[in-house]
Amino acid sequence: ALSWYTDNNIRLEKGSTVTMIDRRTNEVVNENGVRFAYDRLLIATGSNPIILPLPGKDLPGVVTYRDIHDVDRMIETARTKTNAVVIGGGLLGLEAAYGLMQRGMQVTVVHLVETLMERQLDPSAAALLRASLEARGLTFKMPASTKEIVGKDHVEAVRFADGSEIAADIVVLAVGIRPNFDLAKRAGLHCERGIVVTDTMQTFDGRIYAVGECVQHRKLTYGLVAPLFEQAKVCANHLAQRGFAAYPGSSVSTKLKVTGIDLFSAGDFAAGPGREEIVLQDAARGVYKRIVLEKNRIIGAVLYGDTADGSWYFQHLRDGTDVSGFRDRLLFGEESLDGGGHSGRQPAALGMADSAEICGCNGVCKGDIVKAIIARKLYTIEDVRAHTKASSSCGTCTPLVEQLLVATAGGDYSAAPKVKPICACTDHSHDEVRRVVIEQKLKSIPEVMRFLEWNTADGCHSCRPALNYYLVAAWPGEYRDDYRSRYINERVHANIQKDGTYSVVPRMWGGLTSVKELRAIADVAEKFAIPTVKVTGGQRIDLLGVKKDDLPAVWADLNAAGMVSGAAYAKGLRTVKTCVGSEWCRFGTQDSTGLGVKLEKFMWGSWTPAKVKLGVSGCPRNCAEATCKDIGVICVDSGYEIHFAGAAGLHIKGTEFLTKVETEDEALEVIVAITQLYREQGRYLERIYKWNERVGIDTIRKATVDNLASRKALFARFALSQQYAQFDPWAERASGGVDKHEFAPVAELVDA
Repeated sequence: ALSWYTDNNIRLEKGSTVTMIDRRTNEVVNENGVRFAYDRLLIATGSNPIILPLPGKDLPGVVTYRDIHDVDRMIETARTKTNAVVIGGGLLGLEAAYGLMQRGMQVTVVHLVETLMERQLDPSAAALLRASLEARGLTFKMPASTKEIVGKDHVEAVRFADGSEIAADIVVLAVGIRPNFDLAKRAGLHCERGIVVTDTMQTFDGRIYAVGECVQHRKLTYGLVAPLFEQAKVCANHLAQRGFAAYPGSSVSTKLKVTGIDLFSAGDFAAGPGREEIVLQDAARGVYKRIVLEKNRIIGAVLYGDTADGSWYFQHLRDGTDVSGFRDRLLFGEESLDGGGHSGRQPAALGMADSAEICGCNGVCKGDIVKAIIARKLYTIEDVRAHTKASSSCGTCTPLVEQLLVATAGGDYSAAPKVKPICACTDHSHDEVRRVVIEQKLKSIPEVMRFLEWNTADGCHSCRPALNYYLVAAWPGEYRDDYRSRYINERVHANIQKDGTYSVVPRMWGGLTSVKELRAIADVAEKFAIPTVKVTGGQRIDLLGVKKDDLPAVWADLNAAGMVSGAAYAKGLRTVKTCVGSEWCRFGTQDSTGLGVKLEKFMWGSWTPAKVKLGVSGCPRNCAEATCKDIGVICVDSGYEIHFAGAAGLHIKGTEFLTKVETEDEALEVIVAITQLYREQGRYLERIYKWNERVGIDTIRKATVDNLASRKALFARFALSQQYAQFDPWAERASGGVDKHEFAPVAELVDA
């Protein structure tokens, strides 16, 4: 608030640009020639984003990622546009790219070198990071040299030195920052890469100080907030004449804050003479740790997948601890030092020195947090965030802050809620919302938001799809599916691709097709000049490169041949993969193809919390890869083994055996019951294997296998919901005819 300046006897000159520092008269001069006298002057002019000298850099649609205005422009573009290109694979570039992707855009990250975040990560960790981000939906072009930004009145594409182009509605430049020292240089102050300062933050002129991104200290510049706070404390101490303080430089650590990937980097991890490495790499768990030592002291650390001990390594790095006494256990973190876990040992934060940094994002040490808790009588994590900024950025240090709260506030400590809310729009969790929807018979998104006192008027891209699903699942036949609350792929019934075109996947029941269907696909590909036709991993044919305006006509032609949507975009049943089974295979024990077709036709069109894929293998040779699907069937001589909770995407996980049944009908009933239980209990976007981890296989087996009445009731509820399932309005039902009830016109869906 502006009143803060008045209350603290500070004169604030708003909208006044300083154009000159007159060191002879100890005055600064603004653009109107007004002079302001100083006894001591502090320069904190920050930095400017680097703008690559590319043709087209000034086109509308080219933005930097530097301030809130840049963020607003990106958010506004994401509401109506499709393609984004982010130039720069550093920390900010990746966070900008992930944020745009979360808002529905197809994002390509362009980077000059082969290693993402090369200043913070070694090649091994960078490769893991790239793989994880690609699995989440980001696309990368690297190494790549950008030649120009193409467009007439607005950015249209990015062209590269190799002649290739990527379509772009927005181009984000995130290639770094440059200290803003023009004013200081004009005043005759010594500048190199930044304004050169001493350990007391004084410039060449002892009356002038400088802090932040504009300064160069001991040959280094800093682009993070934690060093700025350390510099400001030293400068304030010196200006207030309360003693002498010195700034020795900062050791910095880095964490990804918005992508949901656990990554930590600190210090200098480059190889060199006299340096040693200790490395742990567990590909199955997605864990990578690399500790770099010099003279038995940690000088660098890179952690991926398991960053719990990041603060512990960082503290030893800062303290210069000799680790020779526990070097053999160093990779296994702090817990390993007591010979087995935390049992009987005080919480990690309590064992740290007062000078230990708890919050790396904001440079807050343990002593400052404890003092604030005592002096200001803080009792909640929100209070600590408000008064110290600890835990207010990425949140990784929250457990350490809570440990300090518990120890310092004692019985007055008020724990943070353990249940995670759906998003920032509400304080309620997925489970709470779902329970209230049913108990209070809420049957529209506005009703839910009003009853639960949503923090925002219309929700966001996280909560609206979740609410829409919970209402669809709770009130089949009563709630009208809100297509505005679905992702773009579901709204237009096709998968959007990196170039802004779409991928159309007609359904092939159990992987079966016919001459008529193949001819229809070939005719559509030829008629609409579809550039790529590809067989998918789910035994279907994918038409890639369909223009948005052609989607209704493409589906009309496919419908005429009796083909319906394969729902490759859906949070619902996607495929049932089969082998040829007993009909053709000499090893086949059961009709796997027939069962797959029966399952797919019965379950098609059902919405689920996340995508669902099935597989039916005709014998234990498992040609349909049923043991890595959400639900899989292995046919044996005596019946059908039912497995579930597998994964073969971002996470690799084999299925768990649930039960064995004798007949095809029993197999169908159990599989449908599992799916319905998942529909009723799963949280939106929670895959079946995650749901299983949360509720437990024993609970699922009891409801779907052991308790026959429960199984039949679940089956009946699924069958009832199928009567009201809102199928693709561009496609025919399996039984023939188009179910168009409660659907928006095709044109409206295309333009949504």
